[in-house]
Amino acid sequence: MSAAKQSGPAKPVDVKQALAWLESHGTQKQIKELERYGIVATRPFGVSVGELKQYAKQLGRDHGLAQELWASGRYEARLLAVFVDEPERVGVKQLTQWARDFDNWSLVDSACFHLFDQTPHAWKMVPRWAKARAEFTKRSAFALIWSLTVHDKSAPDKSFREGLKLIEAGAHDERNFVKKAVNMALRAVGKRNLALNAAAIKTAQRLARLEDATPKWVGSHALRELQSPALRKRLG
Repeated sequence: MSAAKQSGPAKPVDVKQALAWLESHGTQKQIKELERYGIVATRPFGVSVGELKQYAKQLGRDHGLAQELWASGRYEARLLAVFVDEPERVGVKQLTQWARDFDNWSLVDSACFHLFDQTPHAWKMVPRWAKARAEFTKRSAFALIWSLTVHDKSAPDKSFREGLKLIEAGAHDERNFVKKAVNMALRAVGKRNLALNAAAIKTAQRLARLEDATPKWVGSHALRELQSPALRKRLG
């Protein structure tokens, strides 16, 4: 049984109890919501992300419980694992395995924004995943860049400039969940500060000039936001 920290409930919760909680809180309505957002989930319970986050607060951070929840293979159990895991205890092996297990965009983005970007290995994984063949593993690289632009306040511009190179290369991948993450990452880098805005605009312009429809879409779509007066005003 995996014990939660003191910030969690009075009595430790094990994986069986956590899965039972998910089972009792699931609804068919929420399962249909997943379908509406294009989330192809593995054996979903039908519990909303909001409910999962509230339950995760009750549980507290628990690395052991997170491993067991992930091993169950079920969609909301894996989301809950993301919310309760301890970033400082997450190693490269776990990051690699979890990224291989990704089977929908929601799980990718949740993991990158709520766990992966807080680990000490986040930047190391970006170039590795950018070279991945699997669609959702590759999406992880760009979702993580996107997340790091928001959450890594101390990262130097150089790191994001290197990210722009990966974005430019990744923009040729026509798979839907990759190209959308590439586009979001490009826009996110360009919203970090004025210098990166200028660098992101140059990247987007090069892509927009290409004849290939996929990079052209990525670049053109990004330019609308990157060159908007509202963004320039905010950054200025």
